[in-house]
Amino acid sequence: MHIPEPPRSGYTARTEVPLYWCAYGQQGAPRLMILHGGPGAHHDYLLPQLLDLAADHELLFYDQRGGGRSRTTEPTPITWETHVRDLEHVISEMAVAPLALVGYSWGGLLAMLFAIQAAARHVAPAPERLVLIDPAPITRTYRTVFEEEFARRQRAPAVQAMRDRLTESGLRETDPGAFRQRNFEISVAGYFADPHAATNLTPFRVIGRVQDSVWQSLGDYDLRSSLSAVRCRTLIVHGRQDPIPLASSEQAALLLEAEFVPLDACGHVPYVEAPAALFRAVRSFLTRSSLSGSS
Repeated sequence: MHIPEPPRSGYTARTEVPLYWCAYGQQGAPRLMILHGGPGAHHDYLLPQLLDLAADHELLFYDQRGGGRSRTTEPTPITWETHVRDLEHVISEMAVAPLALVGYSWGGLLAMLFAIQAAARHVAPAPERLVLIDPAPITRTYRTVFEEEFARRQRAPAVQAMRDRLTESGLRETDPGAFRQRNFEISVAGYFADPHAATNLTPFRVIGRVQDSVWQSLGDYDLRSSLSAVRCRTLIVHGRQDPIPLASSEQAALLLEAEFVPLDACGHVPYVEAPAALFRAVRSFLTRSSLSGSS
């Protein structure tokens, strides 16, 4: 899949360490700050599919600290507070107003954490709109359920058959690049309703030490009581076959008084598995919430 070069890109100057950013879409169009998953990953595995929204929005991406082009050798552990603080500085430097956050997976949880901190007046500005796409679990208990379910899916016969075919293919010796691609697809197959759909996901790398330090910093977390204090227009979209429990997003939607759209025959990656339904829901929400905000 071809990912076009961003028309605008650079590195932040106001964050504690420089963070890579890029923008797609027409300058002057309504702006969306996109938060990728991970933690410890990078923005470009959301592409090219998310560029569908660039037809009528300016999309601002950045690689969160510790991953992608924002990797750092700083010895200080990266925590959830680090990411919230970085996001505040990125928003300020990019002058994103009004603030609309679109968070996928961990990025959805990061958006919620930022909104919680904004409601408590620890960061600014408060987001006016949130779009949460298959957000990471809102409690440690739900995360444990996800981890167990994902491990179960990775042991499923269909995924094991993919492993066996790769082993027998001889690609490791004849075409190492193709072997790495197939191996990546197998490693993420459990996220999909149909594991073979993983072939359509842009490969990415997660920096393990960053991922570990962020989840460790959250500890035995539970956002439920804090989410009740967040007051902004919110859409949550969640695939019914996502290994992340649907109940986590259902509960978040109740607490946030959010619009909730479950997607049938879809796992954790709706921009690959159900792009038409996903982008239809997101566009409808953004249009309606923009009109209500201007009335």
